[in-house]
Amino acid sequence: MNFFFKLVTFIFIVSLVQSIESIRNVKSYKLNEKVIYDCVDIYKQPSLSHPLLKNHKIQMEPSFPSWKLKKQIKNKIESIISINCPNGTVPILKNTKEYVANAKYWAEKHFNPLTEDSPGTHIAGVASRDEGPYHGLAAWMSVHDLNISRDQASYANIYVGSGFNNKTNFIQTGWMVNPSLFGDGRTWSYGFWKGANGGCYNTICPGFIQVSKTNPISGPFPYPRKGDRAVNPSILQDYATGHWWTIHVRSNKKDINIGYWPKELFDIIGHSVDMVGVTGVVQASPSGISPPMGNGHLPTQKEDESARVKNLLIVDSKYNFEDSHKYKLEKLLDNNKCYGLKEGKKRIFYKESNLFTYGGPGGDSCGI
Repeated sequence: MNFFFKLVTFIFIVSLVQSIESIRNVKSYKLNEKVIYDCVDIYKQPSLSHPLLKNHKIQMEPSFPSWKLKKQIKNKIESIISINCPNGTVPILKNTKEYVANAKYWAEKHFNPLTEDSPGTHIAGVASRDEGPYHGLAAWMSVHDLNISRDQASYANIYVGSGFNNKTNFIQTGWMVNPSLFGDGRTWSYGFWKGANGGCYNTICPGFIQVSKTNPISGPFPYPRKGDRAVNPSILQDYATGHWWTIHVRSNKKDINIGYWPKELFDIIGHSVDMVGVTGVVQASPSGISPPMGNGHLPTQKEDESARVKNLLIVDSKYNFEDSHKYKLEKLLDNNKCYGLKEGKKRIFYKESNLFTYGGPGGDSCGI
């Protein structure tokens, strides 16, 4: 009997050890047939193969505190996916030939906030460009699902950038609906950068350094439940390293340091930027039909039923977080026939005011 008990105990322990080892050896997470994340050694992630990052030392967390941001974030409804990679690894979306080819195609069409040469693009938002230098920004943005075709894109983002001698450097992050790029019609978080040697989405090509083991730079938003869906994107320059961090700021939980774009990628914005902004953007199909923007409707008097932005903070020349009301924000709306932009109403009794509402249905008469 004693021998039998010891044998059962031994078998249980062996099974437990094997189970633990199998958990440790999990190397990928499959959200569906097309969306698979590999858990990659953080020091062997693809971005470190970039020629400009040959001797790069990974910064595991930013040098600045985010408590000033946290004070502004009161929305408790989170709209992010979470992947639990093992310690020492980070989630990297698996590339396919089709994904890479589509990313290259859309990168050439992607909205450049520093030039007017973006055929088929329409925008609605605000920007600050004459009161810099700036070191970043953060905002609250509502998130929406849209029905668009495979040759269109619709997105909302915050961005930082500078231009000099026909060169431009910029970084954007926010949410996007792009069936051709992502392979489905869902709304995804995304990041995009343009630097010294081209630009890229997310981690499709080397560049962005993923630090969080749970939250990738790009992923599909969960389908909506009751209440708003929103995201609190940020692009913040680290005063010690010069890298450009993106952080998911949460009201009542620990913030998530997603990762950063190393300063080595850029030849203009290594120290600061000349422009910051937040916009809704659409890219029309080659036939000239423009997709919906925001929530697909023009902004109305009922602001909570419109796509909206609030809690915009700008990082000034001394790395202080300043409310956007201290700046002269330029309104950006290139087509008031298909899309709208309205300044938010001033609310009382401690209710948060929207900075602006935006959006529209698009159509076949929006022009180039």
